[in-house]
Amino acid sequence: MTMNEILSVRMIVAGAMALLATSALAAVTVEEAKQLGASLTEFGAEQAANADGSIPAYSGGIDQVAGYDPRTSRHYIDPFRSEKPLYSIDAENMAQYDTLLAPGTKALIKAYTGYRVDVYPSHRSMRYTPTVLQNTVKNATTAKLAGAVKGDTLEGTDKENLPYEGLPFPIPQNGYEVMWNNTFRFSAAVSEFTGKALMIDSAGNPIELTQAKAFYLHPWYDSKGTLRQQTFGSTFGFTSVVTSPPKIAGAGYLGYYLVDTSLGQKAWYYTPGQRRIRPAPDFSYDMLMNGAIFWDELAGFSGRMDRFDFKLVGKKEMLVPYNVFGITNTIPTKAFAGKKFVNPDALRWEKHRMWIVDSIRKPNASHAYARRTFYIDEDCWCITQTEAYDAAGNILRVALINSFPSYATGGINLNSWTNYDFVKGGYYVFNAGQADDGHGMRDYDTAEGLQLALNPQAIVGKSAQ
Repeated sequence: MTMNEILSVRMIVAGAMALLATSALAAVTVEEAKQLGASLTEFGAEQAANADGSIPAYSGGIDQVAGYDPRTSRHYIDPFRSEKPLYSIDAENMAQYDTLLAPGTKALIKAYTGYRVDVYPSHRSMRYTPTVLQNTVKNATTAKLAGAVKGDTLEGTDKENLPYEGLPFPIPQNGYEVMWNNTFRFSAAVSEFTGKALMIDSAGNPIELTQAKAFYLHPWYDSKGTLRQQTFGSTFGFTSVVTSPPKIAGAGYLGYYLVDTSLGQKAWYYTPGQRRIRPAPDFSYDMLMNGAIFWDELAGFSGRMDRFDFKLVGKKEMLVPYNVFGITNTIPTKAFAGKKFVNPDALRWEKHRMWIVDSIRKPNASHAYARRTFYIDEDCWCITQTEAYDAAGNILRVALINSFPSYATGGINLNSWTNYDFVKGGYYVFNAGQADDGHGMRDYDTAEGLQLALNPQAIVGKSAQ
């Protein structure tokens, strides 16, 4: 983002940010919190439509979709599949939409001949449960940043002196709070998914890195309240077993992201050839995963924030990937994997209000990136796309998150994303499509009744099956 763009955004939000001039680490006042459920939704988004109606008023999100049965359906049905693009943006008309596009989007259009952004009608499809909304309102005046390093952890007035099980900062005052909202984004307690990690190399050849049977966990949102105790109180976790390629089939992963990020992540890796499971505390920061992306790039960002200063730039209307059912719910790779970029027909863009957080690497801190910018939607509090820069200000990577609403349970699904590598060329798609054996996706509001491998010994058992 250029300095002019940053200044423009700051001018747009100057009035709104004036309401947030309280202490950087303090919760908002009771008077400020009265906006929730009035001009703001209970989760902190602007309730009303935008000036020209291109972003509609919030009306509760998606509950049910015709033809989808949560007990038997193997993939989500796109409720907007019959819609046509309102307009498309490419290299010829990009300047006309300059203020609506992130620098990373512009870089993709400029770098790849034929890259296109198809813009569809905007749908505020994110749905919350009443309990999450009630807890979010309580957090507004009680949740605070805590820890020896800014952003390391949180405090609240619920059990264990932590926030209630909802979004901690519906009226955020700084970049760290926005990033914590992304960490605590409302999602299904358990997402079951069998999908592929693909690399399309600089020559346009698709290479399957792995196919895995995975369960993605958001323990704080287990409707029965049991998963949190079984996962070290983690905010996010995953447990998976690789099913292909054959040379690493049976490898298992287990990882948990803790509320106190200064304690590191709890992670283990099972190697079938050695029949041993080992702790893997180095699965963090800029360590490579599958030789493709960094561990802290999962779903846009995961992990500790101590190596960067996170600055809240403001909020603005932008065109971002949204309601993207076409990649995660597609079986044949050829349906979306182009030689240089994801087939534009498989990617849906919409206009939404986005919080922008710009992070600069701290002096003497170690990380491959010098700067990272995050675009977080006001409704789902989820990262929709990111940019990573080197010290000279060049874009190294652009990530587009293939998010869509988990309307079976409420919440958002961020289990699939695409990373474009501007240095090596090529791109990566994680959790693309479904397995060729027909196993797909299913979301659950509780872990009860599911056979989950939640400890290292259980991973060994699953991997051996």
